[in-house]
Amino acid sequence: MGLLEVIVTSVEDALAAQRGGADRVEVVSAMEHDGLTPSVELVARLRDVVTLPVRVMLRRHSGFGTDANDLAALCADAERLRAAGASEFVFGFVASDGRLDCEAMLILGQAASPVGWTLHRAFDDVADAAAGFAECARLPGLDAILSSGHQQGLDAGLATLVSRANWQTERLHFMAGGGLRREHIWPLVAAGITRLHAGRAVRRRRRWEAAVDEQLVRELKDAMEGAGGAGR
Repeated sequence: MGLLEVIVTSVEDALAAQRGGADRVEVVSAMEHDGLTPSVELVARLRDVVTLPVRVMLRRHSGFGTDANDLAALCADAERLRAAGASEFVFGFVASDGRLDCEAMLILGQAASPVGWTLHRAFDDVADAAAGFAECARLPGLDAILSSGHQQGLDAGLATLVSRANWQTERLHFMAGGGLRREHIWPLVAAGITRLHAGRAVRRRRRWEAAVDEQLVRELKDAMEGAGGAGR
């Protein structure tokens, strides 16, 4: 079964995504930095008015590195967001040697205590993707790896991501994102990557300054369903 997740930065975005048929939203702030931790107030408001599952970004700055001070602050953020109603999160770190920083993710995962969480596109910075996936499979609560197959996005990494579809397990799946467009959907779904992550694709003129457009969400959802039907 497919899943369409939409990036939202406001209550209005989330409501439009819900009306358009999205299955889940990822709430973030500061898309000029590729998405940072949103405010507690925004998460609390979303939980009051949106019935969709909500995943909350835990990230304090651009890039995928972390240190002890940053990690402590993120753990405190997670606790505040849990108190506001968050139960699912998005985070991920890469160490200086190009491997996933699993120790940091375990620490933050314990603070967040998520029902489920997504490893964001930090995965595309990992030096050895196969080894990274094997490490991911051992992380508690992790059920999705957001990936483009390439640091430059899906246009550059589509073929690579499709070739990795058979790495997926019953518990751990790739979620394709990073410049997703309608033309990417058929090859992804045909390969078995049925979890998709939309950002600019559901905003007018593909600009972050524009609000989420429910019709564009519906068009992506319809394209997913069409691709899934063609593959059966």
